[in-house]
Amino acid sequence: MRIIIAFTTVLLLSQISFGQQNASPYEWKWKRDGIWTGAAFAASAGGLLIISSKDTYSDADLAQIRSKINDINFIDRWVAGNYSESANTLSDVPFAFSFVAPFALLLDKKARNNSGQLFGIYIESLATTSALFTITAGLSNRSRPYTYGTEAPLEQRKSITATRSFYSGHVAATATATFFAAKVYQDFNPDSPAIPYIYAGAAILPAAVGYFRMQAGQHFLTDVLLGYGLGALAGYYIPELHKKKSRSFSFQPIMDQNFYGENYQGICLRYQF
Repeated sequence: MRIIIAFTTVLLLSQISFGQQNASPYEWKWKRDGIWTGAAFAASAGGLLIISSKDTYSDADLAQIRSKINDINFIDRWVAGNYSESANTLSDVPFAFSFVAPFALLLDKKARNNSGQLFGIYIESLATTSALFTITAGLSNRSRPYTYGTEAPLEQRKSITATRSFYSGHVAATATATFFAAKVYQDFNPDSPAIPYIYAGAAILPAAVGYFRMQAGQHFLTDVLLGYGLGALAGYYIPELHKKKSRSFSFQPIMDQNFYGENYQGICLRYQF
């Protein structure tokens, strides 16, 4: 319900602001983007239903999981058995901060004048990431690292949450938000010397979330890497897909003289891209 209310608010704001897009490098098409965003929210809801229908672990299941710790690939094995409630709490700090990062774009006048459009594309980017994550988490059944140990509370190790390590939704959402902010800033300010530093910040924040999620025993390294990659791709390329296309046909009469001194005239068809 909160997501629906937030999305409705964004759309209302967009109706006010979308008219001021002269300086924007992006375009918003209500039919295309409305269907896209709505489908992403629907897919997220479907993924959550799949997750809620998954079976919890029994004592026998947990014993079997622990017995297979040596079967984990070498990239992920060092994370197996990790558990830290403090690291889990710390991971929420950069995670929460990342969602605020795109609002720093309001400090830029050109971006601020197109805020409704940008918020719409931002919601679309997050909804896409959410859809990919929830469906994957629902269809996969990878145990979280803390299930390979005994430090986490037994109730937590038996819960449905313990079955969805693959992949890291926290990292994916953080990367989407930070790379979205960096990409939009770059497109509005292509000559800014601050661009490399902004991308550095965009890269560091989801990496920090991923580090703490592994220390907390919530995800393996491959879960973090995949979440990072998919989130960054969504944050960067969804704004890119909304960029205006500068293609146009034009007809122009021409008169000139050729190499032999003969005059000629005609019509020039030009396609600019």
